[in-house]
Amino acid sequence: MTSTAPAEQTAAHGVTLTPVAVEKVASLLQQEGRDDLRLRLAVQPGGCSGLIYQLYFDERLMEDDLTVDFSGVEVVVDKMSAPYLSGATIDFSDTIEKQGFTIDNPNAQSSCACGDSFS
Repeated sequence: MTSTAPAEQTAAHGVTLTPVAVEKVASLLQQEGRDDLRLRLAVQPGGCSGLIYQLYFDERLMEDDLTVDFSGVEVVVDKMSAPYLSGATIDFSDTIEKQGFTIDNPNAQSSCACGDSFS
């Protein structure tokens, strides 16, 4: 049961998490057994289309980071990545065809076949 409706809207960095993604991230954080981690989404040069997504747990919080809390899941985007990610939605799929996090980014003009990079 995948939902594409965001858990809540935000203006801080423009990224939203679906309720399914919030639930999965919360579950993963609980498995880690740490309460000092947040989900970081960033964009870096690389990949076959020019830019790649970085999605990982991070204990650091930088001065210029933009943060939004989604039902106890803190999502952090650095100031340089924010313009590339504004309007993006993070979802989680768990089906027989596909399992994992996906990023639907309206700023991506094109992406590679594997879906890991965009321009």
